[in-house]
Amino acid sequence: MVPTYNNHKTLKKVLDGILVYTNNIIVVNDGSTDTTAEILEPYSQLHQIHLDENKGKGNALKIGFAEALTLGYEFTITIDSDGQHFPEDIPVFLEALQKEPSQNVIFIGARNMDQADVPGSSSFGNKFSNFWFWFETGIRLQDTQSGYRLYPLKFLEKLKLYTPKFEFEIEVIVKAAWNGTLVKNIPIQVSYDEEERVSHFRKVPDFARISVLNTWFVLVALFWIKPRDLYRKFRKKGFRKFVKEDLLYSSDSPRKKALSIALGVFIGLCPLWGFHTVIVLFLAVLLKLNKVIAFAFSNISLAPFIPFVLYASLRMGTLMTGEELTYSFDSIVTNFEFITHLKTYIIGSLTLSVLGGLLFGSVGYLLLTLFNRKKIAVENG
Repeated sequence: MVPTYNNHKTLKKVLDGILVYTNNIIVVNDGSTDTTAEILEPYSQLHQIHLDENKGKGNALKIGFAEALTLGYEFTITIDSDGQHFPEDIPVFLEALQKEPSQNVIFIGARNMDQADVPGSSSFGNKFSNFWFWFETGIRLQDTQSGYRLYPLKFLEKLKLYTPKFEFEIEVIVKAAWNGTLVKNIPIQVSYDEEERVSHFRKVPDFARISVLNTWFVLVALFWIKPRDLYRKFRKKGFRKFVKEDLLYSSDSPRKKALSIALGVFIGLCPLWGFHTVIVLFLAVLLKLNKVIAFAFSNISLAPFIPFVLYASLRMGTLMTGEELTYSFDSIVTNFEFITHLKTYIIGSLTLSVLGGLLFGSVGYLLLTLFNRKKIAVENG
């Protein structure tokens, strides 16, 4: 599929190059005001869609996807019409698809952004996009902005996609990854001939749109996707399997595991109700700790344990401040009178968090170190 807008200098060369490999081409003329319509007239063998108004690359791609599904296609390769992509790389996508066990996969052509003719702004923008895609999905890619892609149409059909312009190419891969689609890079060639190539990417407004989209995706990832995925993983494995696979037999060192336990317990006992998961995931990523272990141990403050955590925090607070409690354990559960001693609670909660993190982390380190030594001894016979 070729979405095109005012690329009269390169469109014919791109189409002729693709025709060497296939006649199954959908061209979406996104309201071009140059000679695009005249260039396309001789190509009667191609499936052409001419839009009256330019509404953006994302809109053109969505229309093209829908048309491809109507025509019975299961996959589509998208290639930009500005001449930066080489039609000779089409077999590279097809070979990658044949070798891939899962058909639910998006292949993105990875450009060599270090070659001499690549503009500095493009290289920076790609690195910026790669970082946020990794943060939002946990998938590391070399290139997330290339428009040379292979899409699995029947899986895209399940996604709700809204953005109409360049940010669509970020939206589709993030949402697809969240929905279980594999997203991978394959190496391709790239050309940046400034005399021929016309880019319609507007640095300020389009970069701003992409930044707003990434901001929203970060919030969704932190508050929903990452907690959902960790919960599903933990629930699927069960406690015993989690302990065995993620705690004992994980390739992480005992020190890293112990620090992850300590972080989880510390955050779980902190007076940060409603934000425990977001904070523990953010810190685990920032500190390069084990996210699964940290998340699991942050659940020390799950609903059944909350009254006990509150009471222990208040008791610790009285030791630290010298204030006396004026209510019983039952009153905490029934009417939350501890709010009248908020300062005592916060001080006690933070103290309990530190002590709990130190205790669980230290005990975890000792036990994991002993287990690791035993494991090595067994392996060495």
